[in-house]
Amino acid sequence: MKQFYYFSKNKLKFVEIKNFYRKFIFLVLFFSILISFLIFGTFFVVNEIINPNAEVAKLQAENRVLLNKLKVSVDKYEALNKKFTELTNKDNSLRLAVNLQPIDVDSKLKFVGGKSFGKIPISNSKEAKKVVNQLDSLLQIVDMKVNYIKNNYVEISNKIKINKKLYDALPAIKPADGPIGDRFGMRKHPILKIWRMHEGIDILVNIGSPVYAAGAGVVTFVGRRGGYGRVVVINHGFGYTTLYAHLKRWLVRKGQHVKRGDKIALSGDSGRLSTGPHLHYEVRHNGIPLNPMNFIYDDVKLFEIVARK
Repeated sequence: MKQFYYFSKNKLKFVEIKNFYRKFIFLVLFFSILISFLIFGTFFVVNEIINPNAEVAKLQAENRVLLNKLKVSVDKYEALNKKFTELTNKDNSLRLAVNLQPIDVDSKLKFVGGKSFGKIPISNSKEAKKVVNQLDSLLQIVDMKVNYIKNNYVEISNKIKINKKLYDALPAIKPADGPIGDRFGMRKHPILKIWRMHEGIDILVNIGSPVYAAGAGVVTFVGRRGGYGRVVVINHGFGYTTLYAHLKRWLVRKGQHVKRGDKIALSGDSGRLSTGPHLHYEVRHNGIPLNPMNFIYDDVKLFEIVARK
């Protein structure tokens, strides 16, 4: 490798320069950086002298960006707030329609606040940033309100599904086509000659007349039951059961699923307490006998239900 020397006046001789290349590169880099700082410094000084409004222009451009963002945010807020208002106006009507208690939405959400914007004066970039941050918080509040209503709609939707099952299961037709004989309530029994509760109604039909399920459910009993003779019992869910007694023959088995209008038996005169051919029909809720006439709707015709099968 080539070596470099310098003449030392003190030693009166040539002395080798050690690590010459490393020192040379260091000096080149040092002076390059120094010259760069001088050039850029001179540029900024000259630029400030020539164009003193550069910072103002930069701030104005930043403000324009912020104002555009603010306008978009205000529009979004107002749209969400309008949507929320429309949803809340419909909410309680829907709840009442599906047999849910109405709620006071304002009191439920009073803790989140929120308001609409009017004109928002902005004189500098700092104020614009502050208003945008405030608006973002208000947008989150509106989102909370909308999500609350959406969750409430989920509750309404679930209630509709439950109601549909209830309406399908509810005993809603007269299970046989015939006039009503003895009705629900206290009566003097025609055979026992004593006053006792008649826990159903008697439908006067000939032996062998079809008997239909009054609502959807599961057959829980098929067999004989004392003075009732041959009996079919259906559990409709929601606490409701129906009983069909004095049958000639049953056409279903225990555990079978039935729908409203399915033929489940033929009427008869079985049972020691039967006074003649008829269908004894009972409706119970949580074991308590109810008047079956309250579950026979005049606008729901038996033959129409059966015809659709």
